[in-house]
This record gives sequence, C-alpha cells and structure tokens, in this order.
Amino acid sequence: MISSRLFRSASFRFGVIYAVLLMASATALALFLWWATAGLLERQTEAAIHADAQGLAERWAEGGLPALVMTIEDRMTQNVDDDAIYLLTDPLMNRIAGNLQRWPNEASQVGVSYEFPVMRAGMRSLAHVQRYDLPGGFHLLIGRDVEIRAHLRKMLTDALVWAVVVVCLLASIGALLIRGLFRRTLRNISATTTAIAAGDLAQRVQLSGRGDEFDQVAEVINDMLERIGRLMDGVRQVSNAIAHDLRTPITRARTRLEDALLHAKTEDALRAAIERATVDLDGIVGVFQALLRIAEIEAGSRRSSFRRLDLVPVLADVIDLYGAVAEDRDVTLTYVAPEHLPAFGDAALLQQAVANMVDNAVKFSPAGATVRLTARPDSQPGAHAVRPSEAHSGGKIEIEVADQGIGIPADDRARATDRFFRGETARNTPGSGLGLSLVLAVAHLHGGTLRLEDNAPGLRAILTLPVPDDIDPAKRLASESNAVVTPA
Repeated sequence: MISSRLFRSASFRFGVIYAVLLMASATALALFLWWATAGLLERQTEAAIHADAQGLAERWAEGGLPALVMTIEDRMTQNVDDDAIYLLTDPLMNRIAGNLQRWPNEASQVGVSYEFPVMRAGMRSLAHVQRYDLPGGFHLLIGRDVEIRAHLRKMLTDALVWAVVVVCLLASIGALLIRGLFRRTLRNISATTTAIAAGDLAQRVQLSGRGDEFDQVAEVINDMLERIGRLMDGVRQVSNAIAHDLRTPITRARTRLEDALLHAKTEDALRAAIERATVDLDGIVGVFQALLRIAEIEAGSRRSSFRRLDLVPVLADVIDLYGAVAEDRDVTLTYVAPEHLPAFGDAALLQQAVANMVDNAVKFSPAGATVRLTARPDSQPGAHAVRPSEAHSGGKIEIEVADQGIGIPADDRARATDRFFRGETARNTPGSGLGLSLVLAVAHLHGGTLRLEDNAPGLRAILTLPVPDDIDPAKRLASESNAVVTPA
C-alpha cells in the first residue's frame, strides 16, 4: 500500500527522473572516457601490430626466410621500450627467431587478436598478439607486451566505475532533496487549499521570495484566492442587499393586498389595490432582471453580437429618450460628439450603459442644473479608474456624463459600482443601486473602464472604450474637429 502511494507520488516520479537522467549522463560520460583512453591504447597496439606485419611481409617477399630472420632480430635490437614480441617457427613449430621460447597454444587462428600471459626473459607479462601463416608452412607471431597498459586500463576502469557509483549516490541524494522540495512546496499549497475548503478564506500560499516558478504558481493561486474572496464577499453583499432592498416592496405589496382583501368595498378599490401591488412586484421583477442581465454580461455571452458600429446614433437615441425626462425635471441636457465615432461592440449594451449614466445624472440633478453628455476619441484614461480592464494597443473613446447634482463622496466612489450600493445622500431617491454595476459590467465586456470623478459640484462618469486598430487616426482627428453641440 505504501509502495503504491509512493509510485503514484509526483514528487517521487520527479526525483526518480532526475536520478535516472543524472546516472545515465554519468554512465555515458564514463563510457566515452574509457573509449577515448583505454580504447585508444588498444587501437594503438592493433595499429602497431598491423604495421609490423606489413613490413615483415615485404621483407619475406624480398629476401625470403633469411631476410625475415634478420629483420626480426634487428627490430628486437632497436626496440627501446622492449615491448615488441616476435616468434618465427618452422612447420613443426620449432623456434627459428624471436623473443618467445615456444609457440603459445592460445594462438590457433589467423586474423584473430589474442591476449594471454607469457614468459619473457624469466618474467611473466601480458602479451597482445596475432598469428600469421607464411608460405612453406612457416608461422609468425607478432605482438606487444601490454602489461603496463593493462594495469593502466584497470586503474582507469576502476576509477570510472567508482566515479559512476559516486554519481549514482549523489543522484539518489539529489532525488531525495528534489522530492523533499516538491513535497514542501505542495504541502504549502495543499495546506492553504485545505484551509480555504474549510472556510478560512483569509489563508494564502506562502512565497519563498526567490521569484522562481514555485513563487509564480503561488502568486497565481493567491490571485485566484483573492478573486474568490471578492466574489464571496460580493455574493454575501448581494444576498444581504436583496434581503434588505426587496423586503420593503414585497411587504408593501402584501400589506396592500391584505388591506384590500379586508376593507375593499367596491371593485374599483380592489382593482386599485391590486394595481399598486402589481407595480411593487414589477419593481422586484425589474431588479432580478437587472441582476440576470449583469450576470449575463459578466459571463461574456454577449460577445457573439459584437460588430463595428457608429456610436453617434446610439448616443443620439439616448438623448432623445431622456430629453423629455430632463425637461420635466427642469434639467438642461446637452450633447457634444463628433460627426462619426467608430467603435466595436454590442450597440444595445452600450446604449443601455450610457442610458444608465444619463438616468443617474438627471435623477440626482436639481432643477435648473445642466447634464452634459460628451463623446470624444483618443482620450487617455485618468488615474482614478474604478476597475481597470485589459490593456489595448489601439486608440480610446471616452463617453462622459457630467452633472451638477449631489455627487458621490470620495470615500464612496470605490464602492459605487457594487451591486445595491446606495450612499447616504441617495437613500431617499428611487432606485435599486444596480445602474453603475451594469455600466461597469458593460465596460469590462468591451475591454474598457469606468471612472467616477468629482465635477465640483456633481459627478463625472467616464466610460472609456477601445476603438478598432484599423481606424485611421487622422480621420478620427478630422471628425473631432467637426464636433457638434446639441442641446436636448
């Protein structure tokens, strides 16, 4: 059971892979060194024997047996290293010339290299020889004394073997260290995720401070946990807000229906009570529809309807829609925009976002105030964005709605886009607190931002959207120079 868990462990597998690669590399290096040293010595011996055999064959061809015997004796005399081995015998294997006393039984085949111990000058040594058969039944043995080379080869082989053993030992230790490192890192992540699963959303993966890949993974996990924490806080806030904000209209509708049931004397009175309750319930349905629409936008399902569009007609429709509302409240609604404002997105969502901004501005403006809707290209976002979205390399479009109303205190602006948030100054104004939440969701869907700034007095809500990269900047500037101002 333990061995089964061990083999399934990722840290164990990484450690084994590290050890196997290190041992395989060390073994390959040892084999190469052996081939480059001990193998080189053997190849040099073989080459020397073949060179000797070729020279002696030429002497045999030139002068026969006497010339061959003389050449063998000359080469033994001139052999300073005393490592040359020669033996020339007659057909009966009787010695004719050379420094071996008898023909070794091991040298029985022609063209085969032999290595065996021999006695030379009363001393035992190791010979590496080859046999050659000559015309007339004569036999020639040519070789080299490789006793010293054999000792050197043995020393080299032993050293390389011990080196491989040491490397294998170090690889095993390294595998254990790597396994321990992985286990410590994964234990840190596992402990954090276990605490999160148990409900402790404040736990975070600890960083080593080295900035390595483990820290990068930990940072990604921590960012994910931060977002999960914010989402959970948002869920709690939305749940509390729904319970708080919908309790009043639901209770009011129920009370009116109960009162009508008990006290309505005529059909008209009962109908009026039902109509008032229906209005309250329609408001509740509108709140849930707004929540569902925000969720749909945040899920990104509306990106499939994105297309190239001109924002000027979209904004003009908003002005036409709210012109009468502003006039009824004695509010002046003005509109400033270029002749054309190319963009890319969902026209219906952008229209609703701008409509929400204008609706808030008109709703919170006193009589005699002015609400100004301005659209302009190539504006740069300021430093007080509510929530930045993805960066874009192209130009920008700013849609600004400025009013002269009660505004939003600086401390509340960061929370103004939270669902159901309503500041103290807006408690008595009708609304659900979802207008700016929807505007922010539309901004994020289009890769833009929403900024809320002080208008002294009032509020400036600025929706920034990216424009298509293929739009000619010169055309945008030319369009901006032809901006028109339209009072509602």
